[in-house]
Amino acid sequence: MSSLLNSRSKLKIASWNIAAINNNPFEYWLTLPSHPEYNQIMIDVENFILNPGDKDVKVSEVFTEKMFTELETKMNDVGWEGVSTVRKYWETDYSHRPIITGFLQDRTLGSKRLASMPDRITNTLNVNSGISCRPTVINMFEGDLGSLDNWWKEWREFMFEEEKVLSGKTVGQKVYEMLSPIKKSKYPAITEEEEAVSLPLQTLCCAVFDGVLVHMMNVVSSASVWQPMKSEIVTALNKQKTQKTLDIIKNSYATADIICLQEVSAAFIGHANEVPEISNAFNIITPHDMDGKRDQNSVILLRKSSFPSGCSSEITSLVESSFPEGSKVPVAKGDILALKCTAVTGQEYVVASFHGDTNGLATIPVLKALNEVMKTQPSSTRLIFGLDANVYEKGDSKKQDCMEFGTSYASMGYTSNWGDEPDPKMYTTYNARTYLQTQLNKACKSNEKRECGDVNPKDHILFDKGVWKVGGGGRDNLVGGGYVDEPFPTLDWPSDHGAIWCDIEEV
Repeated sequence: MSSLLNSRSKLKIASWNIAAINNNPFEYWLTLPSHPEYNQIMIDVENFILNPGDKDVKVSEVFTEKMFTELETKMNDVGWEGVSTVRKYWETDYSHRPIITGFLQDRTLGSKRLASMPDRITNTLNVNSGISCRPTVINMFEGDLGSLDNWWKEWREFMFEEEKVLSGKTVGQKVYEMLSPIKKSKYPAITEEEEAVSLPLQTLCCAVFDGVLVHMMNVVSSASVWQPMKSEIVTALNKQKTQKTLDIIKNSYATADIICLQEVSAAFIGHANEVPEISNAFNIITPHDMDGKRDQNSVILLRKSSFPSGCSSEITSLVESSFPEGSKVPVAKGDILALKCTAVTGQEYVVASFHGDTNGLATIPVLKALNEVMKTQPSSTRLIFGLDANVYEKGDSKKQDCMEFGTSYASMGYTSNWGDEPDPKMYTTYNARTYLQTQLNKACKSNEKRECGDVNPKDHILFDKGVWKVGGGGRDNLVGGGYVDEPFPTLDWPSDHGAIWCDIEEV
């Protein structure tokens, strides 16, 4: 693609939410042609959980009495109160539960957060030397999980022996010290007695949870099969995610005039500045008020030859201050970046990049606020708006409908890369959760990925109607261009969103 800004009448624009699945390489159904065994393993996991039959053994047959006694000793040694009460729970309840129907499928455990809370805190730690993973199936842990004995030795050492220095800290701490009590005031399902012993109790539940997953994987597959497969997924989707994303940008969109990115980390921005094909060609513009906690920011790349002055001013605060007084628009820090810039032709633009909330309820309010800001600009100023709108093919009172979004932007005088009306079947996401993750209520059966997955037309590029016409465009989830209607990410495409692009010409 050659740059189209060789007169005042043409622009090439791209927009892409570059985020991908989290650190659990098995959380979403993937398309892995190089691993034909993948689908069968994940289907076997699904069947193990939905129809365990005689595989639904007691917890004590997986997490043994010997393991519990060793855990009990560790918890007493660190001085936790209530360990004797947890021993009572173990002897009268937990050890007798079936591993699937009595533990993994127990919604009460979920509402009490007894396994999910410690998983959230300890799954993947960002430490000064990189990352440190709890020994479990559902993260990037690289050790040997081919047997329960191997796993348990690693797990005890991680939780109770190893000292971790978290990113930005100078003093280390043991992982068990990072756990927080579970409060009944926040999670009413937990009893007062469970709240009082929530530190040792959640540690037990986390250990049982991890042990059950290790047991299950080694029942449905051989460690010599599933562990190398997991390692390849981790390498492609996590370790090489940044490099693969940068390669796609520099090879497929390097001649765009404007690239709007969403859910961009500070580390990614640093790496982008080290890629000559990107940093020499583009001004990489980030929000003044970056999101340091979630580390998800909207970013804009302006081609230096097309916009030689770069960003003349950031006006994100003007957009945010244009929300109706008293309204609670679900926008987080870093979600919006809006700026003013001037093209080499002298034409003035407002360019914006936006990441909508999960249900898309902020998308129309943000568009309205941006439109209010446009009214304060010189009448000749033009808008380019690339966004992950998080709109749905079939919306409802809790999720923003795609066609309603289209009606809204049309009423303000805008059109899109998809035309004057969005196409609700022009999907830019296709992902579905597997049964190998903590939220089983969100899992999709292997034959229902489309029906219950996230298959929606979420990504859009807006611009002034009557000023521009679309000369070409498309969506990509293949390296080199093109779109395949199959679940992704893949080992080659590192995001759970497709990229979109369009060439626009002045009417």
